[in-house]
Amino acid sequence: MILGSLISGVADLGRSYLQGKVEEKKAIQAVKIKRIESDSTWENTMADATKSSWKDEYLVLVLTSPIIFIGYGVAMDNPEIINRVNLAFATLANLPEFYQILLYAAVLASFGLKVKDQFKK
Repeated sequence: MILGSLISGVADLGRSYLQGKVEEKKAIQAVKIKRIESDSTWENTMADATKSSWKDEYLVLVLTSPIIFIGYGVAMDNPEIINRVNLAFATLANLPEFYQILLYAAVLASFGLKVKDQFKK
Protein backbone atom coordinates (compact mmCIF):
# COMPACT_ATOMS: atom_id res chain seq x y z
CA MET A 1 0.00 0.00 0.00
CA ILE A 2 2.80 2.43 0.81
CA LEU A 3 4.61 1.36 -2.36
CA GLY A 4 1.43 1.95 -4.37
CA SER A 5 1.01 5.43 -2.91
CA LEU A 6 4.65 6.23 -3.66
CA ILE A 7 4.34 5.04 -7.25
CA SER A 8 1.09 6.97 -7.68
CA GLY A 9 2.71 10.13 -6.29
CA VAL A 10 5.70 9.81 -8.63
CA ALA A 11 3.38 9.18 -11.60
CA ASP A 12 1.30 12.27 -10.70
CA LEU A 13 4.48 14.31 -10.40
CA GLY A 14 5.63 13.07 -13.83
CA ARG A 15 2.24 13.87 -15.37
CA SER A 16 2.28 17.37 -13.89
CA TYR A 17 5.79 17.97 -15.22
CA LEU A 18 4.88 16.78 -18.73
CA GLN A 19 1.65 18.78 -18.69
CA GLY A 20 3.63 21.87 -17.70
CA LYS A 21 6.02 21.31 -20.61
CA VAL A 22 3.10 20.93 -23.03
CA GLU A 23 1.53 24.15 -21.74
CA GLU A 24 4.89 25.94 -22.10
CA LYS A 25 5.21 24.79 -25.72
CA LYS A 26 1.64 25.92 -26.43
CA ALA A 27 2.36 29.36 -24.95
CA ILE A 28 5.54 29.74 -27.03
CA GLN A 29 3.65 28.71 -30.17
CA ALA A 30 0.86 31.20 -29.40
CA VAL A 31 3.40 34.02 -29.04
CA LYS A 32 4.99 33.08 -32.39
CA ILE A 33 1.61 33.02 -34.12
CA LYS A 34 0.69 36.40 -32.63
CA ARG A 35 4.01 37.87 -33.82
CA ILE A 36 3.43 36.55 -37.36
CA GLU A 37 -0.11 37.97 -37.41
CA SER A 38 1.15 41.33 -36.12
CA ASP A 39 3.85 41.49 -38.80
CA SER A 40 1.32 40.60 -41.48
CA THR A 41 -1.06 43.32 -40.30
CA TRP A 42 1.76 45.89 -40.30
CA GLU A 43 2.83 44.89 -43.82
CA ASN A 44 -0.74 45.16 -45.13
CA THR A 45 -1.17 48.57 -43.48
CA MET A 46 2.07 49.84 -45.01
CA ALA A 47 1.14 48.46 -48.44
CA ASP A 48 -2.21 50.25 -48.30
CA ALA A 49 -0.57 53.50 -47.17
CA THR A 50 1.89 53.56 -50.08
CA LYS A 51 -0.52 52.83 -52.93
CA SER A 52 -0.60 56.46 -54.03
CA SER A 53 2.96 57.33 -53.05
CA TRP A 54 5.72 58.29 -55.50
CA LYS A 55 8.40 57.57 -52.92
CA ASP A 56 9.38 54.19 -54.40
CA GLU A 57 9.63 55.57 -57.92
CA TYR A 58 11.74 58.46 -56.66
CA LEU A 59 14.12 56.10 -54.86
CA VAL A 60 14.43 53.89 -57.94
CA LEU A 61 15.33 56.97 -59.97
CA VAL A 62 17.89 58.11 -57.38
CA LEU A 63 19.43 54.64 -57.14
CA THR A 64 19.69 54.16 -60.90
CA SER A 65 20.84 57.68 -61.80
CA PRO A 66 24.56 56.91 -61.25
CA ILE A 67 24.29 54.06 -63.76
CA ILE A 68 22.56 56.35 -66.25
CA PHE A 69 25.22 59.07 -65.81
CA ILE A 70 28.06 56.56 -66.17
CA GLY A 71 26.47 55.13 -69.30
CA TYR A 72 26.05 58.62 -70.71
CA GLY A 73 29.66 59.49 -69.85
CA VAL A 74 30.94 56.40 -71.64
CA ALA A 75 28.66 56.88 -74.65
CA MET A 76 29.59 60.54 -75.05
CA ASP A 77 33.26 59.98 -74.24
CA ASN A 78 33.02 62.37 -71.30
CA PRO A 79 35.13 61.08 -68.38
CA GLU A 80 34.30 64.19 -66.32
CA ILE A 81 30.76 62.86 -65.71
CA ILE A 82 32.19 59.56 -64.47
CA ASN A 83 34.59 61.46 -62.21
CA ARG A 84 31.69 63.44 -60.76
CA VAL A 85 29.75 60.23 -60.03
CA ASN A 86 32.84 58.84 -58.25
CA LEU A 87 33.15 62.09 -56.29
CA ALA A 88 29.50 61.84 -55.27
CA PHE A 89 30.02 58.31 -53.93
CA ALA A 90 33.19 59.36 -52.10
CA THR A 91 31.25 62.22 -50.51
CA LEU A 92 28.46 59.86 -49.45
CA ALA A 93 31.03 57.51 -47.92
CA ASN A 94 32.31 60.38 -45.76
CA LEU A 95 28.90 61.08 -44.20
CA PRO A 96 28.56 60.19 -40.51
CA GLU A 97 27.80 56.51 -39.94
CA PHE A 98 24.49 57.18 -38.17
CA TYR A 99 23.28 59.12 -41.20
CA GLN A 100 24.32 56.36 -43.59
CA ILE A 101 22.42 53.84 -41.46
CA LEU A 102 19.33 56.07 -41.52
CA LEU A 103 19.55 56.29 -45.32
CA TYR A 104 19.90 52.52 -45.62
CA ALA A 105 16.95 51.99 -43.29
CA ALA A 106 14.75 54.45 -45.19
CA VAL A 107 15.51 52.83 -48.55
CA LEU A 108 15.05 49.29 -47.24
CA ALA A 109 11.80 50.21 -45.51
CA SER A 110 10.56 51.88 -48.66
CA PHE A 111 11.04 48.66 -50.58
CA GLY A 112 9.33 46.64 -47.88
CA LEU A 113 12.33 45.07 -46.21
CA LYS A 114 12.22 44.97 -42.46
CA VAL A 115 15.08 46.71 -40.76
CA LYS A 116 14.10 46.45 -37.12
CA ASP A 117 15.95 43.13 -36.80
CA GLN A 118 19.08 44.74 -38.25
CA PHE A 119 19.09 47.36 -35.49
CA LYS A 120 18.85 44.66 -32.83
CA LYS A 121 22.15 43.22 -34.07
